[in-house]
Amino acid sequence: MNRAWNNTRQATDTAWDKTKNGSEKAWNKTKEGTNNAWDKTKNGTEKTWDKTKEGTNNAWDKTKNGSEKAWDKTKEGTNNAWDKTKNGSEKAWDKTKEGTNNAWDKTKNGTEKVWDKTKEGTSDAAKSTKNWGKRTGKAIGNWGDKAGKDISNTFSGDSK
Repeated sequence: MNRAWNNTRQATDTAWDKTKNGSEKAWNKTKEGTNNAWDKTKNGTEKTWDKTKEGTNNAWDKTKNGSEKAWDKTKEGTNNAWDKTKNGSEKAWDKTKEGTNNAWDKTKNGTEKVWDKTKEGTSDAAKSTKNWGKRTGKAIGNWGDKAGKDISNTFSGDSK
C-alpha cells in the first residue's frame, strides 16, 4: 500500500507539476499576448491620434486659408465697390456741376436778353410818350382851332 500510495502521490505530484507548468506557460502566453495586444493597440491609437491631429491641423490650415482668401476677396470686393461708387459719385457731381453751370449760363443769357428787350421797350415807350405829348398837344391845339372855327361858323351861318 505504501508503494501504491507513493506511486499515486508521485503521479499526482507529476500531474500537478505539469498542470502548474502548463498553467504558467499558458499564463505567460496570455500575459505576453495581452502585452503585445496592448502595445499594438497603444501604437495604433498613437498613430491614429497622430493622423487625426495632423488631419485636424491640415483641415484647420485649409479652413484658415479659405477664411483668409474669403476675407481677402470680400475686402477687395468692398474696395472695388467703394472705388466704383466714389468714381460714380464724382462723375455724377461733375455732370450736376456742368448742368448747373449750363443752366445758370442759359438763365443769365435769357435774363440779359429779357433785360435788353425791357430796356429797349422802356426806352421806346419813353420816346413814344414824349412824342405823344407833342402830338397830343398839336392835336389839342388843332382841335381848339377847329372847334373855334366850327362854333364861329355855326353862329355865323357859314357851314362848310
